[in-house]
Amino acid sequence: MRSTIRTCLAVALLASVAMPAAARQRDDARAAKVSIVRDGFGIAHIHGRTDADAVFGMIYAQAEDDFPRIERNYLVALGRLAEAEGETALWSDLRQRLFIDPVALQAEYRASPAWLRALMDGWAAGLNHYLATHPEVRPKVLTRFEPWMALAFSEGSIGGDIERGVDLADLEAFYGRAEARAGREAALLAQAGEMIEPKGSNGIAIGPSRSGSGNALLWINPHTSFFFRAEQQVTSDEGLDAYGAATWGQFFIYQGFNRRVGWMHTSSGVDNIDAFAVEVRGSGADARYRYGSEWRPLRRQEVTLRVRQGDDGFAERRFTTYATHHGPVIRRQGDGRWVAVAMLDSPRAALEQSYLRTRATDLESYLAASDRKANSSNNTIFAAADGTIAYLHPQFVPVRSTRFDYTQTVDGSDPATDWKGLHPLDQLPQAVRPTTGWVMNTNNWPWGAAGADSPRAADFPRYMDQFGENPRGRHATKLLSGDTRFTPQTLTRTAFSTMLPLFDEQIPYLQRAHAALPATDPRRAALAAPLALLTGWDRRWSRASEPMSLAAYWGEALWASEGPKAAAANIPLFTYMATRTTDAARIEALAAAVAQMTRDWGSWRIAWGRINRFQRIDPAIAPRFDDAAPSLPVGFTTGNFGSLAAFGTVRQPGARCFYGTSGNSFVSVVEFTPQGPRAWAVSAGGQSGDPTSPHFNDQARRYVAGDLRPVLLDREALAGFPTYRPGDARPAPRPAAAAPPVTSRCGED
Repeated sequence: MRSTIRTCLAVALLASVAMPAAARQRDDARAAKVSIVRDGFGIAHIHGRTDADAVFGMIYAQAEDDFPRIERNYLVALGRLAEAEGETALWSDLRQRLFIDPVALQAEYRASPAWLRALMDGWAAGLNHYLATHPEVRPKVLTRFEPWMALAFSEGSIGGDIERGVDLADLEAFYGRAEARAGREAALLAQAGEMIEPKGSNGIAIGPSRSGSGNALLWINPHTSFFFRAEQQVTSDEGLDAYGAATWGQFFIYQGFNRRVGWMHTSSGVDNIDAFAVEVRGSGADARYRYGSEWRPLRRQEVTLRVRQGDDGFAERRFTTYATHHGPVIRRQGDGRWVAVAMLDSPRAALEQSYLRTRATDLESYLAASDRKANSSNNTIFAAADGTIAYLHPQFVPVRSTRFDYTQTVDGSDPATDWKGLHPLDQLPQAVRPTTGWVMNTNNWPWGAAGADSPRAADFPRYMDQFGENPRGRHATKLLSGDTRFTPQTLTRTAFSTMLPLFDEQIPYLQRAHAALPATDPRRAALAAPLALLTGWDRRWSRASEPMSLAAYWGEALWASEGPKAAAANIPLFTYMATRTTDAARIEALAAAVAQMTRDWGSWRIAWGRINRFQRIDPAIAPRFDDAAPSLPVGFTTGNFGSLAAFGTVRQPGARCFYGTSGNSFVSVVEFTPQGPRAWAVSAGGQSGDPTSPHFNDQARRYVAGDLRPVLLDREALAGFPTYRPGDARPAPRPAAAAPPVTSRCGED
């Protein structure tokens, strides 16, 4: 890292740049081709003459709802977050810039097909039109958007891949302070003991043979951070007609449906990121790495990052980064070898695939878009109006030698470890039109995706899955394997099933552990009543359940003790708990849970809804919670316990209650009827990020109850709501119904 250079804040922090008159006239003319209707929940229904016009309106409407989330997503994606947040974001910015090069993205934009450039042009124009017509909005950094920037955040997985594949402490130790790595292993093991909600999702598709109406059904249930996506409908005179959830700042529906097909993405356990250690000799411009019998020069690149320094300026941090043919160098091993990481890095193909799948009309056209092989980490649950349902594996799967264990760092100096192209689609696990009549994924392995018609693990390399089975997978399989003929309503009830399979598995072990305690062990008497409460429990969540509260504390304590052990053994935690967790650990965890509940609440008996809460009190991206402020009781719980309806919570210092931050976010069920799709949906909190809007929290009561609202899709259904154009004064909202005020607080029901 080179010396710091201070630059003037007045130069760096520009106010919103005045748009040139010609550009303003051009965008005004485009805005005249776009209409926006906001329904009773503030959902934007956008129509444009062309797809590019629709994209212009789509991103404009997103900016109306929550511009700060759009800007932050692009600061992260472009590696410019430190310009807003200072030194704390320096290393995450460098991590991004190992892959995201603005000059390369500009070249990619110029080389893109005309149709894609038109969409990117419309995207940038829509954001710039919003800023030009809302001078009161003061961006932190991005006062003007350029079309090529859309390529920095093109697929929805590349950011996640970078975060999973590159540890910041490793990066800082290599390119900055060597001591940054000290204690990292211990910190990672401790982190493994935190019960963090899986960043995944549930998807279910029901075929005609299991549907009460004979129509295909699709359950869309992403488990993401709350308020992570905007719900929108986007249509054009060119045939675009998509509805669903769009990640803030992206111009395609990420999870949703059109008139003919629907798609739900779930995080996959496929191995899509690999680390390669290479021998290096020399330094600086003379640095070389061994590859077989030759010594190749390392690729060097200069990266300059701007870092906010309080209120009086910026500093520049300059780095020389290195890369092998595998990818960027991210750390140094204890033996001195340098480690490079390989992952998907095809922004244009990813953006094309992400957009084109929203225009698919059947499985064949969906697969034609997917053949770009630029989806690295998403399984897809697919349903179509022609009755087709399918489980599809991620399409970016490198071919590798099965001689090596790619879950560990491999020898990158050995040519035999190289990736050897990508698997064609017909070599990937899939289940298409299964005779079981259903497909599903819960971030578990693909080998149970369609019951008896699932792909077989023995037919594929082991790198096709690293997650294994999980409690949600077992739960979903049990519910789908019967003879139920599903309707949208029964599928919704199924997806909100109250069963918790993890405790079905673990409580009998706990009973055995308690029975084995010596009569002289004081825990035998002290834990008899808590154990009796769990033993008599039906293993179902509900707001009124006292054993649910005790089980949650016990599960959290079990995670704290067993998570680090599973991580150290490189075994998935659920597998570890089922096969290696000792009875002694289970008893210790129960004792710890009882003690913690007594400290927190004065008793180990308290209704779950008094503890487990939903609260939205301000628009901050990092949520804030307050026990004294109103909140709503929630019955469903973490997916770690096997709950299909997931509610991941955090324990905030000073707060007694558990407050949700992730899990069920956008939830929808779709039926593909001959007349077109029918759908119902609900989002956490509400559509708007503005606390003064009636749509900031107007879906909260529906959300906690799993009460999905009908989705308005046709012009006739939207006829009673006013229409406006980008740049017009936004009409006063017409709420669907006045939601009763929330008056309950932490500890109440």
